Amino acid sequence: MNDIRTRADALIAAGRPAEARTAAREALDENGPDAGLFLALARAHMAEDDDDHDDAAERVFREGLDAFPDDVGLLGGYAGLCARTDGFERPGRRARGEEVLARLREIAPNSPELLRAESAGSSVAADEKDGASVRRMQSFDAARALADAPSPEAAAARAARWAAAAPHDRRLAVLAETTAALAAPGHARARFLLLRRLEYRFTAGLLLALLVILRLTVLPGIPFGVAAGAGLLLQLPFLSLRKLLRAARDRAALRMTEAVAEPEPEPEDEGGSPAGAGGFGAPELPPVPRVTRREYAFAGAGAVLLLLVGGAAYASSVAYPRYDVVAHDEYRGLTGYDLREEYDPFRSVPGFTPERSAARVYVEEDAARDAPAEYLVAVAAGDFHETREAHVRDAETMAALVGPLTATNEVWEAGAGPYGGWMQCARYTEASSGTLRSVCLWADKGSFGLAAFTAGDMDRAEVEATARSVGADFLRPAAG
Repeated sequence: MNDIRTRADALIAAGRPAEARTAAREALDENGPDAGLFLALARAHMAEDDDDHDDAAERVFREGLDAFPDDVGLLGGYAGLCARTDGFERPGRRARGEEVLARLREIAPNSPELLRAESAGSSVAADEKDGASVRRMQSFDAARALADAPSPEAAAARAARWAAAAPHDRRLAVLAETTAALAAPGHARARFLLLRRLEYRFTAGLLLALLVILRLTVLPGIPFGVAAGAGLLLQLPFLSLRKLLRAARDRAALRMTEAVAEPEPEPEDEGGSPAGAGGFGAPELPPVPRVTRREYAFAGAGAVLLLLVGGAAYASSVAYPRYDVVAHDEYRGLTGYDLREEYDPFRSVPGFTPERSAARVYVEEDAARDAPAEYLVAVAAGDFHETREAHVRDAETMAALVGPLTATNEVWEAGAGPYGGWMQCARYTEASSGTLRSVCLWADKGSFGLAAFTAGDMDRAEVEATARSVGADFLRPAAG
């Protein structure tokens, strides 16, 4: 019987639960009830990590407990299955688990089976095939082994002794292969990432948050892609660690497959079940919690950091510079007239509602109001935080404000406006007078502006400089 039980456990550890079920069921049919075989058969069903197999495992546990009502191994395994069951999907099983756990506390109050059963609901199952659980258990065991040993080499040697003492224990095999890989020369960084994973990721998140905040405040010229690229670079070291851990799991799986060929009997406890998953000479590894207190703490700190960055990003997204509009009655020796009643260039822009604006034309002092203007200036201030560069660079924007440009000579993307933002300029010949003029349109998140003036023989740089000076004369940053 011991040989069959050991072989079934080895097949489960090697990832061959179907063969383990066949071996255990055939032995039960041939030799009659045996508590260890019932436990092995139930565990072989649980290893599938499937609802139907969990139902089958419960039937096996109940069949075994009918024959061996006080077997500690069966009680502990059944209580663990019930504890990991979703209470909404299987409320009856969860309720039965409490009864089984109470019985286990009564007959084996200090047993390892009770410890595993009590922690089952909040720990990772050692026999599940779920990838995330396997990786978590591997990382937890390796980190604990490295932290408890005086050196990586000592941790690897101790894990190798444990695995040799229990050749059919998959968890110990994975631990041995993992610590051996981490103790190899050149893997100091991998050990650091494994032991300080939470601190590293939190620090990386903090650096990214600082980059984002700097981008939103004092360094707006830095593309957001820089922060995204920095985030990817900071995560690259984990790729080599994951590769190392995956290779260790593959070697452990090969070791378990080879161990199945030569099963070794395990000593029995008083209840007739195998004496612990670790076997003689190997320890009973502690349960792996689903979430540790440190993880909760770092998750909370990460959530606070995310809220701070999100708040800063939101505040930056809705922020806009404040300006006062200055409307001059006379400007550069020219007489000004208000144009807003007969011509408001901003009225034609849909959804544009400035808080303050001015639109004026400037002519020679004794000239009629409808004489050819030396300057036409229109400015507006308000909350334009949704303004983007495309709104200014768009080919239709200038036409919407000043009408079609007749005999346009050229249109170009100029530098920033008077206070930053974006600016676009055009040089054209006025159809009515044949005068060569220039017009520049600028915008930022707090202002729009338009300056048209007689260009003469100005080059592009002079046109842009004139537009900026006009904008600075009609828009002034608000105090406070």
